[in-house]
Amino acid sequence: MGKLQELGEELRGVFSGRGARLLDSFLPPVVFLLVNSLSNVNLALWAALGISGVFAAYRIMQKENLTYALGGLGGTLLAALFVKLSGSGAGFFLPGFFSGAATVILCVVSVAFNRPLVAWSSYITRRWALNWYWHPQVLPAYNEVTILWAVAFAARLTFEFWLYQQDALGALGTVRILLGWPFIVVLLIVSYIYGLWRLAKLQGPSVDEFKAGKAPPWEGQKRGF
Repeated sequence: MGKLQELGEELRGVFSGRGARLLDSFLPPVVFLLVNSLSNVNLALWAALGISGVFAAYRIMQKENLTYALGGLGGTLLAALFVKLSGSGAGFFLPGFFSGAATVILCVVSVAFNRPLVAWSSYITRRWALNWYWHPQVLPAYNEVTILWAVAFAARLTFEFWLYQQDALGALGTVRILLGWPFIVVLLIVSYIYGLWRLAKLQGPSVDEFKAGKAPPWEGQKRGF
C-alpha cells in the first residue's frame, strides 16, 4: 500500500497543474470522431476547432501561460490543415505521427550523447542538481529508461501508422485515445519502478548525498526518479 501511495503522489507531482489541460488535447479528437461518425468531416472539423477555441479563451481569461492557452487550439488547427491537404479524415491524426517520431528521435539521439531525454524531463519537473544525473553510477539508469521510452513510442507510432494506412479512422481514433494519456501514465509508472530499482543496483549517491559531497558507500536514491 505504501508503494502505491508513493506512486500516486509521484504522478500527482508530475501532472500537478496539468490535469485540466489534458482535456485540451483529449476532447477535440473525441469530438471530431463523434461528429464525423454522425455527420461529415467538415462539421467535425468545426466542432473540434470550436471546443479548442473555448478552451483557449478560458485559459486566456484565467491569465494562464499563452503556450498552454493556445497550444491545444494550435494543434487542432494544424490537424485541420492536414485533413484538408490529405483529403481524408484520418489526416486529423497526422500531427501526432510527427510528434511521436520526433520523440523517438530525441530519445535515441540523447542516449547517443549520454544526455538522456528522461533525465532532462526529470530535471525540468523536479529541479534536482543537473550534474547528479550525469554521475557514472546514476546515468545508466536514465539511459536505459530513455531507451524504454524510444521502444514504447516507436511501437505505438508503428501501430497507429498501420491503422492510418488502412484508412481505419474509427479504430485509429480509439487507439489514439487509449494510447494517449493512459499509455503515458503506464509508461511513467514502469519507468519509475525500473528506474529506482536500477539506481539501487548501480549503488550511486542520492540527490541529497550528491549535493552534500558525501563519500561512498551511499544509501542511494530511495524515492523519486
